[in-house]
Amino acid sequence: METHQIRYFLAVCDQGNFTRAAQLTFVSQPSLTQAIKKLEDELGGALFTRDRTGCVLTPLGQVVEPRLRRIYNDLLHTKTEAVRFIRLKKIPVRIGLMKTIGAQKLSPCLAQYQQEHPHVELEVIVDDEAKLLAQLDTKALDLVLSTSTQTLHSAYSCTPLYHERYIVLFNAAHKFKHLPGPLALKDLETEAYLDRLNCELRDNLVSVCQAQEVKLYAAYRSNSEEWILHMVRAGLGVALMPEYTLPKGASDLGYRYLAQPEIRRQIFALHLPTRSTREELTALLRQLPTH
Repeated sequence: METHQIRYFLAVCDQGNFTRAAQLTFVSQPSLTQAIKKLEDELGGALFTRDRTGCVLTPLGQVVEPRLRRIYNDLLHTKTEAVRFIRLKKIPVRIGLMKTIGAQKLSPCLAQYQQEHPHVELEVIVDDEAKLLAQLDTKALDLVLSTSTQTLHSAYSCTPLYHERYIVLFNAAHKFKHLPGPLALKDLETEAYLDRLNCELRDNLVSVCQAQEVKLYAAYRSNSEEWILHMVRAGLGVALMPEYTLPKGASDLGYRYLAQPEIRRQIFALHLPTRSTREELTALLRQLPTH
């Protein structure tokens, strides 16, 4: 099985037509057809059923398509990384960042790290924790910054970083701006509440509200931190967020720390022990904030 055979096969899958696939891959249609025929011979059966309107995948084609696509994408990624390393002579370090972790605390540290290590190319991937840990397992990521250690197993090395408290976030014109000191959950009961679906402490917050007999009216729900911030800016409600999610110097937003109860979380840096020997990763771990 050769790379160009996979490329031609995927082009036909995407175009649904041998002629358009040949045009897209800049090859003659007979050459494309012959390459796919060799691929079919190797895999042991027809991959496409052809008719006047085009072609569709056979059951065998449907089975192998996602696997061949994954193989081809991995090959492209490997080639891209190799070319980038040779041309730029930079070493890639890939960081996975859980969606609810804000940039305010981390970005100055990453900027300082890059200044001190100009040969390192940082790549930050923002995603759900489960997807990030899966990429860490396959070594697609070098480091994951997360808040939860409940799902961790002995394969990970875990470095505790900083703590952050939860704040009540509101529009700068909101009445809360004129209240001194922290706010209690009870203070939010009469407010339109903007519910963060990605919040890892969301279930805990529900339990606390039930224990304190506090009912929060969810006027809006979103799994996007950015959308919640926009809604707060627009004055559509208040939100509970980790303090470093708040953009630094945001004059159109106000906040108060949450008390009664105080809610806080800790950020952890996770990596595979085999990665700890990398000089670039060790230096990055030293650079990350711990308080």
